[in-house]
Order: sequence, then C-alpha cells, then structure tokens
Amino acid sequence: MVGGLKGILPVLPTPFLANGEVDEAGMQRLVQFALKQNVDGVVFPGFASEVESLTADERATLLKIVVATAAGRVPVVAGASAADWREVVQHGRVAADLGVRHLMVQPPKSVGTDAPALIEFLGKIVAELPEVEIILQNAPAPRGSDLSPQAIIEIVRALPRVAYVKEETLPAGPAISHIIAHAPATLKGVIGGGGARYILDEYARGATAAMPALEIVEEHVAIDRALKAGKHDEARKIYVRTLPLLVLQAVYRMRLTKHVLARRGVIDGVGVRAPTPELDAAAIADIDANLVELGLLSAEAA
Repeated sequence: MVGGLKGILPVLPTPFLANGEVDEAGMQRLVQFALKQNVDGVVFPGFASEVESLTADERATLLKIVVATAAGRVPVVAGASAADWREVVQHGRVAADLGVRHLMVQPPKSVGTDAPALIEFLGKIVAELPEVEIILQNAPAPRGSDLSPQAIIEIVRALPRVAYVKEETLPAGPAISHIIAHAPATLKGVIGGGGARYILDEYARGATAAMPALEIVEEHVAIDRALKAGKHDEARKIYVRTLPLLVLQAVYRMRLTKHVLARRGVIDGVGVRAPTPELDAAAIADIDANLVELGLLSAEAA
C-alpha cells in the first residue's frame, strides 16, 4: 500500500475562552505548535477535539483557521462524522471548499455493523463528495461501532475512495494485520489511533501513520522517525518514557491535553465542554511530574 498520509497526524484539541466560546487565536497557536514539532499532518475535528460539543458553525470556523494556518505545508484531515449522511456531506463540503482532500468519517452506531448497510451509508457520502478521499474511522465501543476487520474489507473493496482506515478497536493490532493482509490495492494505508499507546505494535503490523493527541507530539514524531530509520531500540526507549503520561491521558483525556499545552505555554484556557473527569491536585502533580521526566517542564515550574 502506497499512500499520501503517513507519519504523525495529531488530532487538535479545541481551545475555549474563559466565557466558554471557542478560542480562535488559540486554535492558530495549536496549529503553529504542531508544525513546529514537524508533524506530518493535522486532524480537526475529532473525538479529541470534543467534536460532539461543537456547533456546525464552530467546526467550520475553526477548520478554516486550521487550513489557513497550515497553509499547505502539511495535509489537513477534516473530521466529518455526524448522525446522518446528509450532515456528513455538509461538513465535507465545507472542508472541500477549503481545499481539504481527506475526510475522516465514523459511521454512526445507528447504521449498525453489517457491511451492506455501511456501504450504503458511505456510498451516499462518496457520491456527493467526488473530490475527497475517505478515512473510515473504526472506534471501539461504546463510542464507536467496533466494526469487524471482515466488514471493513468488504467496505473498502466496494468503495475504492475509502482510501484509508483508522483502526482503533481493542486490540487494534490483529485487526490491522487482517486489513492489510486482505486489502485491495485501492487502500492506501491503515492509521493507528488510541492516543499512540500502541504505536509500536501498530507500526510493526504495517500501519503507515498514527493520530495521537497533541500534548507530547514531538515524542511521537521522534518514535516515527526512529522506526523509519530502523532504530527500533531508540523508538522503544522513547515509547516507554511516554507511557506513564499516556496512561493518565487515557483517563483524563482532553483535560490532560489542555493542561499540558497550557503548561507549555501554547494555550491559555484549560476548559472543556465534553464530560471528562476533573483534574484534582494529586492528578495535576502526577501529570507535572511526568512532564519533568520528559524534559518538557522544569522541576521549579511543576
């Protein structure tokens, strides 16, 4: 499989102002931060962006900022998931009008898990958006549908413009292996998710890219570069250093991401809209200690 989306493609969080509105200037800084860390692309909006809490206008406004700030230096992947295929098309048209050529879509759970129904749902989207390639997102339950790798193969064979699969069911590794082993030539790549907590296994099985959160993205870029250079021991050392923080990130999600990015001076606000566990003093101390270990925060600032 040879494709255009490779490497580290972080999902950008949505920054909010103290009054709860979206922080447009903060969004620009997040993209600039990502580019400075030599990412291979950026993704917005996704689950890590609190997409379900954003209005259509907010999504469009922030995506426009992302595209303008990236300015063609790296690909932008636009999340277009919605409860109805018509809404997906609406989000997709906004993205396409901005020049985005890759849409990430997770079929809603209401469509079910049978391949024919999924092909019908995605086929309507493909027919309405001929200028884009689709990344089929397969998220685990309860948020996602936990599609089987067999169903995914049926989908990508039926719809050649479903050019990528973001596979993040648990465990993702065997699914990635199955998809790659049975994929048609039109499938350009399989992308890992799960916050890069399983990136070594995903890459070893043939994944071409990963979509982690943003807070320690330079570590993920370093892992990707080391693996591509054949420096597997170096990649594992970096990976092991990131695990304590990534374990916490799996619990505190975007609250941790925003706390870390605020600590690093990228954004000002740490507010979230999505229902997420609060960070108490002990959790913050634990997170900050990990940042010190990673060399991203001074001991004095922790």
